[in-house]
Formats: sequence, structure tokens, C-alpha cells
Amino acid sequence: MKRTEVEERTESLVLPIIEAEGLDLWDVEYVKEGSDYYLRVYIDKPDGVNIDDCVTVTRALNEKLDAEDFIEEAYILEVSSPGLTRKLKKDKEFEKSIGKLIRIKLYKADHGGKEHIGRLKDFSPEMITIDVDGEDVSLSRENVSSVRLEYEE
Repeated sequence: MKRTEVEERTESLVLPIIEAEGLDLWDVEYVKEGSDYYLRVYIDKPDGVNIDDCVTVTRALNEKLDAEDFIEEAYILEVSSPGLTRKLKKDKEFEKSIGKLIRIKLYKADHGGKEHIGRLKDFSPEMITIDVDGEDVSLSRENVSSVRLEYEE
């Protein structure tokens, strides 16, 4: 089964659990690191998640994953907060982050570099626009390797 299929199927299993607990789903990742596979579910809520939220979701999701048994490889299930410097991938994540400081890494240099930090102003399927010291910088999403929230005190 492809990585994206595992992520989509896991997302469909975990969404009802998360919604019943008053949480938001930030992301689902299925990745291989070294010789181990990890199924990571990132949950969030306005006042932040705690260990009890993670345990509740882990137990309920584990039951569903065991019942469905669609992942061929042995894997480690991790449920956690996406963290303060969370990745932004989906449009809903970008929407929630308008006005926040972000770090964009590029495949090829653009606007003088391969990394830019600025306040997220706007986004579309084609472009991401940030404010860098009062100047709008628009970057092609095709050239973006990663976007993360930048830590602010």
C-alpha cells in the first residue's frame, strides 16, 4: 500500500475520534526512518493538547487500526501535538496561519536566497506571499520544499 493511501485511510479512521474529543487533526504522516516505519498523527486544539488527549486518541485509533489491519509493515504509532514550529502543508493550515511568522525553504534560490522568513500574507495553489520587512515576497509553491511556523515569544 502506498504511503498516501495509508495516510488517507488513517485520517478517515482518526477523524471521528478526534472530533468526538473536541480536537483538530493537523496532519497524518507515514514515513520510514532507518529500518522503522512510523505512523504519526498530529492533533491540536486552541489551548494546546496535553498527554491525556494523546493517550485517548492513541488507544482509540490503535483499536481501529488493529481491526482494519491494512498496513503491511510493522510500524510505530505516535500521536502528538504538531509543536510550535509545525509544518504547514494543507490549505487549512495556511489559512489558520495568516499573519504568523513562517520560514520557507526553497529547492532553488529565489528573491536572493533558498530560505525566507516573513509574515504569511496570502497563499494560493500557485503562490505563497509573505511580508519581509514591509516588502511583499511571492514565491512559487512548486519551488517550496517546506514551510514551518517560526517560533515567536
